[in-house]
Amino acid sequence: MTTDPRLTPLVQSLPRSVPFVGPEAHERDRGRPFKARLGANESVFGPSPRAVTAMQEAAQEAWKYGDSESFDLRTELAARHDVPMENIVIGAGIDGLLGSLVRLTVPQGAAVVTSDGAYPTFNYHVTGHGGVLHKVAYTADHEDPERLIAKAAEVGARLIYLSNPDNPMGTWHDAATVHRMIEAVPEGSLLVLDEAYIDFAPEGTAPGIDPEDPRVIRMRTFSKAHGLAGARVGYAIGDRGLIGAFNLVRDHFGIGRVSQAGALAAAQDIDWLAHVQAEVAAARDRIRAIAADNSLVTLPSAASFMAVDCGGDGAFAKSVLSGLLTRDIFARMAFIAPQDRCIRISAGRPQDLDLLAEALPGALEDARKP
Repeated sequence: MTTDPRLTPLVQSLPRSVPFVGPEAHERDRGRPFKARLGANESVFGPSPRAVTAMQEAAQEAWKYGDSESFDLRTELAARHDVPMENIVIGAGIDGLLGSLVRLTVPQGAAVVTSDGAYPTFNYHVTGHGGVLHKVAYTADHEDPERLIAKAAEVGARLIYLSNPDNPMGTWHDAATVHRMIEAVPEGSLLVLDEAYIDFAPEGTAPGIDPEDPRVIRMRTFSKAHGLAGARVGYAIGDRGLIGAFNLVRDHFGIGRVSQAGALAAAQDIDWLAHVQAEVAAARDRIRAIAADNSLVTLPSAASFMAVDCGGDGAFAKSVLSGLLTRDIFARMAFIAPQDRCIRISAGRPQDLDLLAEALPGALEDARKP
């Protein structure tokens, strides 16, 4: 807490924390780079070559602002999802869209419901705008739709957050379960359905999109399967009234011309998406095998990472994670018990996972020492 008189009372009351410490910050603190970057759920397989070419060409016109309406990208996404483009808004990744949504819908003191240990950036935005978080526990390493809905009804929540597939555990619910959750959203609440990892999930995970359903807003991104995390492009699909309201608060020139060009080309390159999906599936199998070689188990995952159960408590998993960092492997872990018994390993290239296989036995040995 700070007493700087230039800041609003709300900002003065906020904890001095950020959702994630980035790998570059870790590298600066360490004084050396990581050998394998497996902690941020980036796609090390890279973006579509067509997207790279489009961004290179667009860079020649980087002196221009990007299209404030992202018209071409919204047109492409509307055709892909068979929804009107008026039901789509583009933002600086899902993170930026979450910030705008909270600003639109959560007055100071209003209740918001999420899972304890779920995506912390959502919590960051809610707290930053003065909302009050109400959390429910995971059930069997899954976010629990019924408990989320029950808590929302109890506290009169403005927003209910669910990621499907889940981050940080990689677990998921099928489309029928999510549909039942949408049907049960209490009057006055809005379900925020974060589908950042949906491209890696089995068929039948995502319910059909009804763009005019006022009970749910769907959020997707180009950061994961499309390999454009550094370009910062995401989108939301919702009813026209809500999507139109984003225009009241969003940064209209917040998506650069180069990013727009890359996202448009990536959206059109279905073959590259299929290639990345296959690489991620193979990497999940390899991580599962590496874990098994060390007498560890992994949770079933429908995302671009695996949660590896280290077989102890959070303190033990943190020691394993520290051992990996010392051996130049960047990974992360869940924050809340009992999920914090797991470390989270992003899908990597064969050479990245070779380094993980080499480092993990020593990290476990160090963690098991008295």
